[in-house]
Order: sequence, then C-alpha cells, then structure tokens
Amino acid sequence: MASPHAAGWSKSPPELIARFEETMAGIPGASVRKMFGYPAAFASNGHMFTGLHQDRWIIRLSDGARAELAAAGGTPFAPMPGRPMREYLVLPGAVLADAGALQVWLGRSLAYTEGLPAKAKR
Repeated sequence: MASPHAAGWSKSPPELIARFEETMAGIPGASVRKMFGYPAAFASNGHMFTGLHQDRWIIRLSDGARAELAAAGGTPFAPMPGRPMREYLVLPGAVLADAGALQVWLGRSLAYTEGLPAKAKR
C-alpha cells in the first residue's frame, strides 16, 4: 500500500504527535496504533475515537456533542475534499490549548465510541 503522504498529505508535526501520545497514555481503555500513517486511538470495541491527520486532531462524537463542539469552533473532518468522515470533527485550537477541556472532550468521545457495537474481527 502506498504511503498516504504520497497523496499530498503532510506528516503531523512532531510536537503534536508527542502531545497526542502523552495524552493517550493517560486515558484508560485507549489503545494507540497508526491509521493511514497517523497516530490514532481506539476504544476497546475496535472503533477509532480520536486521532491525528496532518496538523489536525480529530475526534468522534455523538450528534449532540458534535453540535456543541461545532458551536465552539470545531469543524467537520474531511481527509479528502468532498469526503467528510461522518461523526468526526477537527478539534478547535481553543480546546487544544486547554488540557482540561481536551480531556473532557476525549472522555466524551471515548464514552460515545465505547457505546457502539463492537467491530467484527477479521
């Protein structure tokens, strides 16, 4: 499989990767692995709940929580133009700048994602 970075995607900044890894280490139940070449965190049921894409930190949320985060500056996540990922938003800079707010949103994301049916094993 070709690297996603060959498609014009840039690598995540090292400082964002370090912050992601440090933050995820403090979240019980999260497992971290790469998704399309970027760090991502998965719930125990196999679903991704948060991750990085280029210089953006994305998060999976319920309809109500997405509306709340959108009102606070979150934007829809579309890894390719015209191809938004349903249920995912890009975290706004104000949330990323506030460690407490980031933890709250990640907790909400993990709780929502844990409530989804488990992914089928391959």
